[in-house]
Order: sequence, then C-alpha cells, then structure tokens
Amino acid sequence: MTDHTVTLTQAERVRTTVNLRPKDAATMLILDRNGARPKVLMGKRHLGHKFMPGKYVFPGGRIDDGDRRMAATGALPQICEDRLGKRCLRPSAGKARALALAAIRETFEETGLLFGSAEFGAPENAPAGSWHDFAALGVFPDLSTVTFVARAITPPRRPKRFDTRFFTVDASAMAKRIDGIIGPDSELTDLVWVDFEEAKQLDLPTITQVILQEVELRIAGGFAPYLPVPFYWEKRGSFVREEL
Repeated sequence: MTDHTVTLTQAERVRTTVNLRPKDAATMLILDRNGARPKVLMGKRHLGHKFMPGKYVFPGGRIDDGDRRMAATGALPQICEDRLGKRCLRPSAGKARALALAAIRETFEETGLLFGSAEFGAPENAPAGSWHDFAALGVFPDLSTVTFVARAITPPRRPKRFDTRFFTVDASAMAKRIDGIIGPDSELTDLVWVDFEEAKQLDLPTITQVILQEVELRIAGGFAPYLPVPFYWEKRGSFVREEL
C-alpha cells in the first residue's frame, strides 16, 4: 500500500498565519458503481477563488447550524456514527448526524443534486436557507445512504483549517436534480464523471488525491462496512495515518 503520509508531508504549503482551530467540515464523494469501472463526480472550483482556485474537488464545506436541526429519513449506519465520534473532544450522535447532513446540503448547494427520498412529501419546518430550498423540492435527506470513509485535518498555520469528514453516497440515491447551478460564475464551474484513473489525471489538491486512492481501495475490498476509516493529521511536522 502506498504511504500517503509521505506524499502529504512533502506537499508544498504556505504557512503564514497564526494557528487557527480547524472548523468542522464535510465532503461528499458521489459514486457510480454500475459500470465496469466505478466513477466519481468531480467539480472544478472557480478560478477566482482564493482557496484552491481551478482545482477539481468533491462538493463540500463547513457545517452550518441548520445541519443540526434538519429533519431526515433513515439513520446513519451505527458503525459510521461510532467512527465519527472517535478522536473528537465532544462526540455525540447529533454531531455525527449534522456532519452527514452538511455533506448532503453542500452537495445540493454546489451541484443541484438532492440525495434523499421524495416518498414522504416535503419536510416541515426546515431551517432557513439551503435546507428550506431543499425541502421545498419535496425531498427528505436520507442518512441511511451515506457512508463515512475518511477524515483529514489541515496542518497548522495554514490560512484556512478544516477538520473534514469525507462521505460517500451512491448516485442511485439521488432523488432530484435542479439545473443552472453549475456555470462560469458559480462556485463550481464544471462537473465531470470520471473513473478513478481519469480522476488522478485532473488538477487535484494533494489530500483529494489521497482520499481518491483510499476510496478506490475500499471499493476493491467490496466496500464492506467494517473496512477501516483512515484519519490523516499532522504530528510534529509529519503526517500520520490512523484508522478509526
């Protein structure tokens, strides 16, 4: 197995700021495993962004207050909830749930894809903002379709720091899509379905390269729930890989 800790440690990084506390964030890998070669959905960030301009990434972002209050159908698999609570100061089922919902919401905001169920009508009392728009389309986010597959913390003294949890969802779990979200003035200017070899040829952040390879191994291993979840973080100037 490739030692990704060396790749991450050697990646060039500007470290110019005071040390910030990492913000909780969530990211979604949307997988299509129907064909002979599994594919993943990647989005190209706007060139005008200060943070990773022009890079191909998975949709994602910071957790919002509304993620703690949004109604959902289905439960996060227990093994995912347990692992989301490991190596956390204040683990809770509510926080695990909110992280998974953040990944679903950010995917909706950045791609127009709604992952969930349209069988139960519209959720009531959805939080204002994106969740209100999501609910107005008659979809409940479905936590049972989401799998926690990786975690990574941005190294110290970076301008932005995130404690990011990476989730996967199968493309078949999409309940609805709205058009017009992707474009030249959007956060993501392009969306592409690519197999894992094609994805590795894109302009990717280093951590995205690493997580792609981790998920590729997970798929090759049958995507079994018991497979370990890697956790990357920096310790005394070098990255370490734990398993949650």
